[in-house]
Amino acid sequence: MTLPLEGVKVLDFTAVMAGPYCTLMLADMGAEVTKIETVPEGDGTRRFDPKVNGESYCFAVLNRNKRSVALDMKDPRGKEIFLKLARDADIIVENYRPGVTRKLGVDYDSIKALNRDVIYASISGFGQTGPYSRKGGFDIIAQGMSGIMTMTGEAGGRPAKVGIAMNDIAAGSTALYSILGAYIKRLKTGEGLYLETSLMEAGLAWTFWEAGAYFGGGEIPIATGTRHRRSTPYQAYRTRDAFVTVGANSEKLWTAFCTQVLERPELLEDSRFKELSARLKNIDELEREIEQVFAQKPTGHWVKKLDAAGVPGGPVFSYDQALENEHSKARKMVVEMNHPKIGRMKVLGNPVKTSGELARSRAPAPWLGQHSSEVLKGLGYSAEQIATLFAEGVVYDKYREAVPAQ
Repeated sequence: MTLPLEGVKVLDFTAVMAGPYCTLMLADMGAEVTKIETVPEGDGTRRFDPKVNGESYCFAVLNRNKRSVALDMKDPRGKEIFLKLARDADIIVENYRPGVTRKLGVDYDSIKALNRDVIYASISGFGQTGPYSRKGGFDIIAQGMSGIMTMTGEAGGRPAKVGIAMNDIAAGSTALYSILGAYIKRLKTGEGLYLETSLMEAGLAWTFWEAGAYFGGGEIPIATGTRHRRSTPYQAYRTRDAFVTVGANSEKLWTAFCTQVLERPELLEDSRFKELSARLKNIDELEREIEQVFAQKPTGHWVKKLDAAGVPGGPVFSYDQALENEHSKARKMVVEMNHPKIGRMKVLGNPVKTSGELARSRAPAPWLGQHSSEVLKGLGYSAEQIATLFAEGVVYDKYREAVPAQ
């Protein structure tokens, strides 16, 4: 079955998380993604543990469906190989610090001179312009500077990062939908496009409720644990054995929660909790009232009662429970594939379910430089030229047997 991006050629000059996530999604949708890696270390995540048979599992789950070419971009011959690939690319994605691609001679202006209608996307820490543009930017730096760390964690505690690389994924997602929009435009007009986003801006762009409260009322959001800033009950509550989340954030749900779950209908007439504004004002007291009841039974008991009452709620799973529960299995959120070095391995499944095939895990992540020879042959290099490039360290293949130059 045809995937939507089959035939689209992507040159992936990215590393770590933001860029590789973007190109992974393009690859899953059928694009031919060629990943350009440095010699001889490759993408920095190849160093991450755990490793199986010398290959990083973390790298492998983020780089399936891609080819790997390892090049010394500082060697003119390595740059020449890159430019030959760029000349035929539909999309190029890079996530280096601003100025790096220009120094290498592979920036948008240089590529556009060879490939007029290319779509070229840059992802950086803080963008290509502005006073922070030359700063190094990792996910945690962007989380801190986008205000997200001051609104995460428990009230009065130290600033806390979101438990995942949120700004990295936000930037990768932002680049992804922008690239797809640019590609649709190119199909209509024939025009290429340069686009760029940053970890900081992409994360900041997700703070909608906080922006509304700030612009509308001057409110600066602070950490509230699991609580919602606009509604309650909407948080995790302690039970006899763990925690349960509750989302009784409408009058109908609040009524059902008090009468059918807590079996405390008198709370509906309590002046501290009668209106939403009162519940928010007295949120500490509300938490105590709820947890006095919840402490009597385990989480499983309360989840059943919440479900029976039609009130959204659920257990707070550990990560293994989130992956291994019956629902995740039924939704195929863990799938298996074969890796040439790791062997049989598990990866995350596609979160989008469709009536027709939209994406597919077609091939495992490559080892470093796995496709260097194949790609060079496709570019017209002779066996003798390829052997010389390998022998002189211009190109690399981690598991290639040494072949002397002729």
